[in-house]
This record gives sequence, C-alpha cells and structure tokens, in this order.
Amino acid sequence: MSTFTVQRVYDDTPGPRAPADAARVLVDRLWPRGVSKERAGLDVWLKDIAPSAELRSWYHQDTSRYAEFASRYGRELDDAAHRPAVDGLLDLVRERPVTLVTAVRDVEHSHLPTLLRHLDGGRT
Repeated sequence: MSTFTVQRVYDDTPGPRAPADAARVLVDRLWPRGVSKERAGLDVWLKDIAPSAELRSWYHQDTSRYAEFASRYGRELDDAAHRPAVDGLLDLVRERPVTLVTAVRDVEHSHLPTLLRHLDGGRT
C-alpha cells in the first residue's frame, strides 16, 4: 500500500517526504484563499472528507476543545455522508502515494491527524 503525506497549499514546494508522483488531494471543505487552481496543482478536491460545516464552526469558537473535536470528527468519518470520500481516498492510495493538501495553519490541531488515523485503520 502507498503512503499519505501532508502539505500546506501555501507551501511552495512539497514536503521532504512527498513523492514526486503523489496524487495531490485537497481535504478542506473551503477553497484556500488567494490560491488559483493552477498554483494548487490538485488532482482531486475531496471537500466531503472534511469536517462538517457545523463541527468546524463549533471547534473554531473554542480551539481548546480539540480532543472533543477529534472524537466528533472521527465519528463523522464513519457516517454515510463521509464514507464515499473516505473510500475514494483509500482506493487512490492503493494506486499511488497521496499528498493530503490543506490550508490550515496549525496542522497538528486540525482535522488532519484524525483523518490520517482513520485512513490507517484507527478509530478516534
């Protein structure tokens, strides 16, 4: 099985672990501000894999609730609305490496760690 790497869309170059042949997949619900489609260089935009608008809004009101946010997002990843996007991403990574692209500033306290655990078979 291939691997996942993470990169911020605003970074000029891929991270050191991102393979050159990796599929670039935007995993945010909103398009990143100030970034053209050409500059983003994406293969896929999976907005349906991102946290729901309601959950994202709830978390941004108080980011000290990260543990609860991660738990709720983990449950969302198992629901019917997220399942096709999760399955699509898992199918893609079986074919080639995937770089998960995001616009978030604080990747460590975003949806990405929970998403990566979920894709690796762990549940939050």
